[in-house]
Amino acid sequence: MKEVVVTGMGLVTPLGVGVSRVWGALTDGLSGIRPIDRFPVDDLPARIAGFVPEGLKNDGAFEADAYISPKEQRKMDRFIKYCVAAADEALIDAGWNPKTDVECERTGTVIASGVGGFPAMIEGDAVLRTRGPRRVSPFLVPSFLANLAAGHVSMRHKFKGLIGAPVTACAAGAQAIGDAFKAIKLGEVDVVVAGGTEACINRLSLAGFAASKALSTDRNDAPETASRPFDESRSGFVMGEGAGVVVLEALDHARARGARIYAKLTGYGASADAHHITAPPADGEGAQRAMRAALSQAGVQPDDIDYINAHSTSTWAGDLAELNAVKALFGPARKLSMSSTKSAIGHLLGAAGAVEAVFTVMAMVKGVVPPTLNLKNPGVDYEGLDLVPLEAKRKQVAVAMSNAFGFGGVNASLVFAQPDR
Repeated sequence: MKEVVVTGMGLVTPLGVGVSRVWGALTDGLSGIRPIDRFPVDDLPARIAGFVPEGLKNDGAFEADAYISPKEQRKMDRFIKYCVAAADEALIDAGWNPKTDVECERTGTVIASGVGGFPAMIEGDAVLRTRGPRRVSPFLVPSFLANLAAGHVSMRHKFKGLIGAPVTACAAGAQAIGDAFKAIKLGEVDVVVAGGTEACINRLSLAGFAASKALSTDRNDAPETASRPFDESRSGFVMGEGAGVVVLEALDHARARGARIYAKLTGYGASADAHHITAPPADGEGAQRAMRAALSQAGVQPDDIDYINAHSTSTWAGDLAELNAVKALFGPARKLSMSSTKSAIGHLLGAAGAVEAVFTVMAMVKGVVPPTLNLKNPGVDYEGLDLVPLEAKRKQVAVAMSNAFGFGGVNASLVFAQPDR
C-alpha cells in the first residue's frame, strides 16, 4: 500500500483566489460574506452570500479570461470555471506537468460537486420557455453536468488515469479526496488532482434552502456576522461558492521527482447515518464512525489529533451533532483545537470539504489554527473545547482532521499528518 502526500493546492473562495492570499485573509479574521447584488433579493428571506470576488487576477479576484478563452467559457457554467482555476494553481504549485503517455495515464482526476451547474439549468429553462427549443444552446447539458469539472481538467491537462465526480452533497469534496487517496494507495495511479467545486447561488437555491429553515435569515443587515458556528445565537448557514483542489501523490513518486511535500494524507473514513434526509442524529453517531475509521486507517489515537477543521455550518442540529460526536470520540482531549472556517466564507456545499482540507493542511504548514469568527457565546455544551474564537492562534499541528457531512446522511473525515511522521 502506497503512502500518499499532498504536493500542490489551489483555492477559489469568497476571500479571493490563491492559497496564500486566502490563507492570509482567513487568519486575519476577514469575512467573505456580503449582501447579494447580482440578482434581485428583496423578496427572499436570505439576502447575503459568500460570492467569489470578480475582477483582476493580480488583485486576488477571479478573472475567468486569465484561465479560459471566451470561446471555451461558453461551454462552462461557473462551477467548472472555478475548478479549472483552482486546478491550474494546484498543478503549478506541485510542479506536475506530465508529458509522456505513461505519466498521463498514471494521473487521475476526481473533482466533486454537490449540485453542478444549477444556474445553467435555470437559465436554460428560461430560454426554452421564452424563446423556444431552437434557441437552447448545444452546450447547455455539458455546461451543467457535475462530472464536467473533472472532465475539463482532465482534457485540459491530458490526464488519462481514473476520472470521477462524487455527488454526495456537502461531503462531496472530502469524498473526492478520499477516493483519490484510495486509488493511489492501491497503486492504480501515481498522481490525482482531487477536490470539489460549487457555484449555485441563485434565487431558486436560496429560496429552497430558506424554505427548509437551513439558511441564516436574521442578519441580512450585518452579513459578516451571519455565519456563527457553535454560537448560541446561530440561526442557519450562509451559502458560499468556490473551489478547492489538491494534488495527491504517491510518496515514492513525489520523492523521485523532488517534489515539495506539504503533508501526508494518512486516513479517510466514510459512513452513512441511515437516519434522515437532512438532519443528522443528535448524537452524531454516523459522524463518529467516519472519524473513527479515518483514525484507524491513519494508525493514530484520538489523543494524537491536534486540530479539527469542523464541518459545522451554523445550523443548530448540525453543529450540535458534530459536537456530540467529537466529545464522544475524543473525550477530554485538552490539546485538541477545533474551528469552523465556514464562519469566514460560508458553506460552499460540495466544495466545502475540499476547501477545508486545504485549510487543514495550511494550519499544519504554518503552525497557525484559523479562527471561528463571530463566536462570542458558545454555551455550556461546548465547555472544555478550544473552538478558537474570533482570532487565529499559533499552535504546532502534527496531526489534524477535516470533517465533511451532507444531506442524505453522508459523513466523511480525512486525517493529515506532518510529512516526517
